[in-house]
Amino acid sequence: MSYKAYFEEKRDEQLGELKQFLSIPSISALSEHKADVNRAAEWLADALKRAGLDNVEITPTNGHPIIYADHLHAPGKPTVLVYGHYDVQPVDPLHLWTTPPFEPDIRDGKLYARGATDDKGQIYLHVKAVEAILKQEGELPVNVKFCIEGEEEIASEHLPAYLMDNRAKLAADVVLISDTSLLEKGRPAICTGLRGLCSLQVDLYTANTDLHSGTYGGGVPNALHALVTLLSSLHDDTGRVTVDGFYDGVPELSPLMREEFSKLNVNEEELTQSLGLLELYGEEGYSFVERTGARPTLELNGIYGGFQGEGTKTVLPKEAHAKITCRLVGDQDPQAVLDSITMHLNAQLSRTPGATLQLTEGEKGRAFNADPSHPMLQLAADAYEAVYGTRALFTKDGGSIPIVASLAHELSAPVVMMGFGLPDENLHAPDEHFNLDNFDKGLLTIVEFLKRL
Repeated sequence: MSYKAYFEEKRDEQLGELKQFLSIPSISALSEHKADVNRAAEWLADALKRAGLDNVEITPTNGHPIIYADHLHAPGKPTVLVYGHYDVQPVDPLHLWTTPPFEPDIRDGKLYARGATDDKGQIYLHVKAVEAILKQEGELPVNVKFCIEGEEEIASEHLPAYLMDNRAKLAADVVLISDTSLLEKGRPAICTGLRGLCSLQVDLYTANTDLHSGTYGGGVPNALHALVTLLSSLHDDTGRVTVDGFYDGVPELSPLMREEFSKLNVNEEELTQSLGLLELYGEEGYSFVERTGARPTLELNGIYGGFQGEGTKTVLPKEAHAKITCRLVGDQDPQAVLDSITMHLNAQLSRTPGATLQLTEGEKGRAFNADPSHPMLQLAADAYEAVYGTRALFTKDGGSIPIVASLAHELSAPVVMMGFGLPDENLHAPDEHFNLDNFDKGLLTIVEFLKRL
């Protein structure tokens, strides 16, 4: 039986299984869902056993469990380590979901549920692709290992130590990950770069209590005014970050790289209209795809303080807060970037008399880059072409998966990022979904890649 016929015959059964997996609310960020995260780990471990994998293990950590499995019966052949995650993002705001996030629903050829595309649906493809080869042929063309974690959505706190402690066990010739997207429907892409990440909580304080703006306004510092002054100093009028040292380690875009970006054929005018904007914004001298794929950013993700309710309250707030994240590229050091921002903000305090500042560092992760000419990546592009009828383009993704750089470093192996999602599938947002056309083609593409390998 051809693999296409096999998967068509198994489709309803496999989608039923995936719905079971998606119905488990494995939200790693919320402590009340710890039991659900464990339940998802157990479900996935059982699925790996049923698929024919050996040595299936659930390793507890001080956070959420890590799953390992392997099938090492192809002596002399390459070894593939499949990485993924079974934890999901919170679902708020709940009222914006058309159907409940953990009651999977198929509508218009799309499977709706939290985790459908990020990353339960995509990691499930690998389990079923391996199972299909074993059932069809009785053996795998390569050696396969799985390492699947439950903390990717909370910065993979415990996986780096697991990687260091299990280098020999996890050793592989290639790391295979499906946690990214195609360019658009029918246009596959292989991600060769991910931006790094670092974050900072900014807390600013003035008086020891909120004050009446009629009695004290104009005579004492206002925490919100002070915070806005500090934050406005982080960029100049051209969109460039003004923090000294921020661009250390940032490579200049080569003509070849700019040519690759131009092949993506992003229509900025159409993009602007689709987002309901009057115009795009960003660092001067770069296109939208260059800004979002190969340039670093410093973004304000939240600013809050003072009265937030309906109507008016004439108050001078005693404190104000902001959340900052930076996307990093090249050799930017997350700690060095945070140190530079800290120095900059403290230096700017002289412009806000009467204010004190408290800065708290958050997550840190380096950027990841891969060489698109590597034979493993070229084989992946061939596999896409065999199934989709068009060769995958090599792209750089503006998002961050910090653990990818750790995997490449600790295992000294090339990373192949074969995503099967689409950019508009609402990952991290209400009505997250997975297009079932890519579910079908994803299974065939993974089988094709493993056989070509």
